[in-house]
Amino acid sequence: MEGEKGLKSNEWLHGFRHSSPYINAHRGRTVVLTMPGDAIEHRNFINIIHDIALLSSLGVRLVVAFGGRPQIQSRLDDAGLESAFARGLRITPDNHLPLVMEAIGGLRAYLESQLSMGLVNSPMHNARIRVTSGNYVTAKPVGVLDGVDFGYTGKVRRVDTRGIEQLLEQGHIVLLPPMGYSPTGDAFNLSYEDVGSQVAAALQAEKLIVFIDDEGLLEEDGSLIRELSARQASERLNTNAVTGHDAALLKAACDACVKGVRRAHIISYVEDGALLEELFTRDGSGTLVSGDNYEQIRQARVEDIGGILELIQPLEEQGILVRRSREMLETEVDRFVVAERDGTIVGCAALYHYPDEGTGELSCFAVDPSYRRAGRGDDILAMIEKLAKAQGIRKLFVLTTQTEHWFRERGFLPTAVQDLPGPKLASYNTQRNSKVFYKPL
Repeated sequence: MEGEKGLKSNEWLHGFRHSSPYINAHRGRTVVLTMPGDAIEHRNFINIIHDIALLSSLGVRLVVAFGGRPQIQSRLDDAGLESAFARGLRITPDNHLPLVMEAIGGLRAYLESQLSMGLVNSPMHNARIRVTSGNYVTAKPVGVLDGVDFGYTGKVRRVDTRGIEQLLEQGHIVLLPPMGYSPTGDAFNLSYEDVGSQVAAALQAEKLIVFIDDEGLLEEDGSLIRELSARQASERLNTNAVTGHDAALLKAACDACVKGVRRAHIISYVEDGALLEELFTRDGSGTLVSGDNYEQIRQARVEDIGGILELIQPLEEQGILVRRSREMLETEVDRFVVAERDGTIVGCAALYHYPDEGTGELSCFAVDPSYRRAGRGDDILAMIEKLAKAQGIRKLFVLTTQTEHWFRERGFLPTAVQDLPGPKLASYNTQRNSKVFYKPL
């Protein structure tokens, strides 16, 4: 029994320690959660509330966009009013709108009460969460489509990013109902998927989390789709490979990524801990949808040399990078990977292999200043590590004069200059006095 207890303790410690890089990575980042009304009624919802509280306490900036379709339907049924749908949207005539607003208002109050919980025997004891909601989404009517008047059903027109950002800076969780307001004083019933996607894009959020009743998006045989690029997601939508509400969720994820959100995750609201597993473990959970900029990290080609030179020249002039001529780049271009966005090279790095020592050098690592906060450097590093492993490289090293802490934060360890491979040691420039760091792969 003691052995079993010890094993469980060690497993817990192992998981907790290995979550620290992800905790650090997400602190101060904006994550938008989209929560369907079905999730709010599910028995696992209280666990999701506890996990949201935990994320808030770890410094994650949270926006929660919630839906209320089953709650709205219940109110309309109680009133004896018949519902109608078209294009996957509820038609909202003027006599339905008060009941829609009543249902959504009740949900907002319920969510605020749950996030305010502080019982001594609950995970939210002393959490002291501040929850704020308001008119941060300006809407416009869907109008008449195919002869169908959607009434007070609307879509997002504009997001008050400044107002939301101010609240996030103050540590508030921002709660966004599926309602939008117009300058004329009208209220509109919105799709919560549209609200979540548009708000995530407007805030340039780090992640959009989309909750679903399955473990993620599933293939026809029931297996989980682990990852899709925005382009692959769009192809599935265009060919009707994904239909129904799953299609609406995938479209929301795809639209957010196309507009600049780095990654969207479609995860289960039924599975306890799916949210934490997605954010704080290596493999995550559910289905990942990534922006096309993420997949445009590729092997360099000869036609990329001009873009690489333009990118690295300012760093060479500052003495951060060693100068490379066009002729040198032409002979070594096959060693480079580049990050391309809209036809422009926004990042690059080179991998040099020393097979006798089983090591590789990460060199000429540069990212356009406009994209450094977007995590492009991490994506390029991941590509280099993938290529290094494929070549049988067991250890990656880098020489740096300016970015020591960036590499240390990503698992690189300091080592002596004398530990460099023989050919690299022979060419080491003592005047630059670069520091050497390595990372086991």
